[in-house]
Amino acid sequence: MRILAADLGASSGRTIVGEVDGGAIRLAETHRFENRMVEVDGAKRWDVDGLVREIQTGIAAAGPLDGIGLDTWGVDYGLLDADGALIESPFAYRDPRHADGMAPAYTRVSKDDLYAVAGMQEMPINTVFQLMAEQAKRPAVLDRAARMLMMPELLVYRLTGEAVSEYSISSTTGLLDARARDWAWDVIRALDLPEGIFGRITMPGAQAGLYEGTPVFTVAMHDTGSAVAAVPATEPGEWAYLSSGTWSLIGAELDDPILTAEARDANFTNEGGADGKIRFLKNINGLWLIQECRRLWAEQGTPMTFAEIAAAAEASAYEGTIDPNAPQYLAPANMVDEILADLKGRGEPVPATEGDIARCCYLSLAAAYRRELDKLQDVTGKRFNRLHVVGGGCKAHLLNRLTADAVGIPVYVGPAEATAVGNLCIQAQACGLFGSRQEARQAIAEAFPVQVYEPQAG
Repeated sequence: MRILAADLGASSGRTIVGEVDGGAIRLAETHRFENRMVEVDGAKRWDVDGLVREIQTGIAAAGPLDGIGLDTWGVDYGLLDADGALIESPFAYRDPRHADGMAPAYTRVSKDDLYAVAGMQEMPINTVFQLMAEQAKRPAVLDRAARMLMMPELLVYRLTGEAVSEYSISSTTGLLDARARDWAWDVIRALDLPEGIFGRITMPGAQAGLYEGTPVFTVAMHDTGSAVAAVPATEPGEWAYLSSGTWSLIGAELDDPILTAEARDANFTNEGGADGKIRFLKNINGLWLIQECRRLWAEQGTPMTFAEIAAAAEASAYEGTIDPNAPQYLAPANMVDEILADLKGRGEPVPATEGDIARCCYLSLAAAYRRELDKLQDVTGKRFNRLHVVGGGCKAHLLNRLTADAVGIPVYVGPAEATAVGNLCIQAQACGLFGSRQEARQAIAEAFPVQVYEPQAG
């Protein structure tokens, strides 16, 4: 069986063909492309037409296919009018306007009540706050809207003409009832949002439509949902995961949401996953820190590859740290200046080289993982004997080594293309090639090598 995963992140996208035969999984990339926010009238938005063209290029290069699945980042959405046309390019989550939706939301539904239903980590980028900002600033746009589609749903709509709402990506809105796995209608009404824009929720593995005769499946359309589906957790014992990329998402896979005051105060989120699972996790600003520093260094005449940045960090002895989730790191004009100002303001030594700054970022991420893993264990009552790292951050060897030392348990690293692999395996399971998620995980463990980092004392 030949199936294709279109996996789009906030900085790049790729199409990967998977051949699944007798439990074996083989991958071949057909297209890779950059994805960047675009400025439209001073706002940060996504180029939907460009993304569709890139996906179509990857599909065309793949040859005959038995299925297609598509996943992207969460929280961002597009609005369709009554004729099915996209009203305007979707806002990107790093646009500053979204924070203006938090106060109006909390005047109608308290923070405690919202968490008790949706169980979502409080972040200004959450869809609920984006919609409330829209309602406050441009109510006429919402008045025109007949349907809201999250980014992967919008791209599937452009490919197939079918509008679907999928569980995992809908769970990033802050408007999904975590227990019922359906829209939180009481919250939606209390916020005075138009009920008609929310479509019927479908689960990962459903068929969404056809693209030139090929079935398109919903998969876990939130990229982290597909990544977690690919965690090769086959050994006994409790495990946690870290989906490592532009964002770092650390959490545990659960059968039921945790909506307690303790979970709310720890600011963990309950998001949907494959097979109706709950991804109980914390979002952490991840390798975005390094990506932005690299971009600035290149603009300033010091271009460096990620490998060169890692080597410079290895050679550094710098030990200062920042909080990666501090608000100034969400969408700074100058990441390097923000880091330097933060360190200086707290009396930390000021980094002297690019390697010092990079090492600071890696150390800061490892320390954040330790803090959040400790909270995760406290809230869930679990004790984890290993941490599975999946995603592009698998290639950040220094970060993985520092993470093992920080968390004090073995760190199992791989696969790097976990999101695409999970996407493909959900399609394969929907087609009957795997009988269960655990069977798929066993196949993933056999197909992709895992590197283990043992914590070092001292």
